[in-house]
Amino acid sequence: MAFKIFHPISFIFLIFILLAPLGHAKRSTPSDKTSSAFDFIKKLKGCHKGNHTKEIHELKAYLEKFGYLKYENKSQATDDDFDDILESAVKTYQENYHIKPSGIVDDATISQMTTSRCGNPDIANGTNFMQPHGNKHESGSSNIHTVSHYTFLPGNPKWPPTKTHLTFRFSPNYPVSSVAPVARAFHKWDLATHFTFAQVGANQNSDMIIEFHRRDHGDGSPFDGPGAVIAHAFPPTDGRFHYDGDERWSIGSVAGAYDLETVAIHEIGHLLGLGHSSVGEAIMFPSISSGQVKNLHPDDIQGIRALYGR
Repeated sequence: MAFKIFHPISFIFLIFILLAPLGHAKRSTPSDKTSSAFDFIKKLKGCHKGNHTKEIHELKAYLEKFGYLKYENKSQATDDDFDDILESAVKTYQENYHIKPSGIVDDATISQMTTSRCGNPDIANGTNFMQPHGNKHESGSSNIHTVSHYTFLPGNPKWPPTKTHLTFRFSPNYPVSSVAPVARAFHKWDLATHFTFAQVGANQNSDMIIEFHRRDHGDGSPFDGPGAVIAHAFPPTDGRFHYDGDERWSIGSVAGAYDLETVAIHEIGHLLGLGHSSVGEAIMFPSISSGQVKNLHPDDIQGIRALYGR
């Protein structure tokens, strides 16, 4: 069952949640349609270099947000000209998502760009962290070269070697019904790493904090309403993980809603220092469809062990 998060929560509503955690849920169905901040991309179908179309400045803003584009001339960033720089950015995006790099806003590109996703960028400081990199390992007497797609956050931030037990807490108004999925997500990372995790009280100090927020919530990365960006997290040792409270959230697979646990596994990966992966099946792949449930993938586990060792 899917539900919307409303806060601040009144005392009466909190009692209601405690007695019936999912009772307030509004059931999603496949026919549910919610507009998304990414829907403008659909109007750009077929656009390519040389076009001048009304929403192109929004496409530039989209690609800039996720690290693909940066204009030195601000007027270029806000005009509607499909220029060489934008074409190059579209091609890079297509390459990262295994789409033919035509530079044209085609159906496959629209489908991927309009899929809800994590708010953390794919490219930072000009470095494309989603491009595959080679990792060599030996098997017997022969050298084997394999390609891994996991990435680390800019600067390879990680928790200190002495910090292997990490605590997490939920904000005081965090819905009780949403605690267990996040706890399960931490447990899955526990099994795959040298870390152990423990929940502490909402008013205690902790290494990490999980919260729901809406729109501009003061961290420099505002949410954008239903759909589009659904969550984000900060690198070690910041510890902040935010869900978008305007989304429809669920426990498990529900059409029209996002699985709390799946998104938590992804965002905890960022809290530990992992960046995005170009492997579609990996938990660290940037986007997720409503109703989708995922778990840790070998690429994720290789990445976290490459970062910290085990």
